[in-house]
Amino acid sequence: MSPENCLLRDLEGDNFAPTSSCFNQSSNHSSEDWFYPGVTYAIAPVYGLIILVGLVGNVTLIKIFCTVKSMRNVPNLFISSLALGDLLLLVTCAPVDASRYLADKWLFGRVGCKLIPFIQLTSVGVSVFTLTALSADRYTAIVKPMDIQANNALTKICIKAALIWMLSMTLAIPEAVFSDLHPFYDKDSNKTFVSCAPYPHSDGLHPRIHSMTSFLIFYIIPLSIISVYYYFIAKNLIRSAYNMPVEGNVHVRRQIESRKRLAKTVLVFVGLFAFCWLPNHVIYLYRSYHYNEVDTSVLHYITSICARVLAFTNSCVNPFALYLLSKSFRKQFNNQLFCCRPRLIVRSQSMGRSTTRMTSLKSTNHSIASFSLINGKHICHEGCV
Repeated sequence: MSPENCLLRDLEGDNFAPTSSCFNQSSNHSSEDWFYPGVTYAIAPVYGLIILVGLVGNVTLIKIFCTVKSMRNVPNLFISSLALGDLLLLVTCAPVDASRYLADKWLFGRVGCKLIPFIQLTSVGVSVFTLTALSADRYTAIVKPMDIQANNALTKICIKAALIWMLSMTLAIPEAVFSDLHPFYDKDSNKTFVSCAPYPHSDGLHPRIHSMTSFLIFYIIPLSIISVYYYFIAKNLIRSAYNMPVEGNVHVRRQIESRKRLAKTVLVFVGLFAFCWLPNHVIYLYRSYHYNEVDTSVLHYITSICARVLAFTNSCVNPFALYLLSKSFRKQFNNQLFCCRPRLIVRSQSMGRSTTRMTSLKSTNHSIASFSLINGKHICHEGCV
């Protein structure tokens, strides 16, 4: 099987990259063939690390927002939904994506061929639409604070999060409908192989429509809406800072600073998403518009792998970005990960207080006795405890 046909086979799938086994089976070896096995050996540890780090971060984040009552607010509910989508992507799609590099055939059957692309697109939709909803929430809190309704706010946000999931799954239905195990013919080996693809090989228009639609719906349009929201947020914050008197209300200043920090956190999330998913969209667009011109160079191979790894990395970085930006979340995160340390600290502090109390009682024995004679049994009882 030639490198071109191997690359084309995986172009049809959801990872858009060649497997190393295709290059090893090639009859036309090049001076670069030694490179592909080395990269392949590194793929499993890299994907394993991404999955492990993402599981620890996102599970801890969801646990904090579910168990700590003070952390249950509107932005954090959206962030929890975001973390749940990231978990879904890491648990289901990341291992499948790694297997495409390590095996020379599709391992998950027809059901997996329809389910995995559906889950991946659902997760991407949940991520970008939740970030859009978070930006809208920050716009309302900063630019139009009078429009915030305190009654049943958390219930309404839960409904919005559920609607985001429903919208994402609805948009991913075509991916499940059209993805299937399609046969592909290899001229060099005169053999036919079967691969999971969202469209048949003979259709040249479908890849272009598919790639452009995905790029617009799941990248360009949401990020454009977010940019508009943040333009008005920045404009309002600059105006507020300019109009506020030097000796203004302390409470108002703290409220503005808190809103600015939260808006900054959401902006970091949006920036990470835009940075991590752009290479994958660009490569897919390039390949769909150069469908019959397959690039088998080392540069293209490495770029494809890095784009996929970067896309999955986005699903594990948000908890750690929040850890760096939020003091309250950092405190709760440390308590969850190092759950034994607080108990030891509390025990040592209680022993220290007991020692201090005993020393204080011994050193002020005469004063306590004199005071007890004046105030009676009540004070004596408090001193004894």
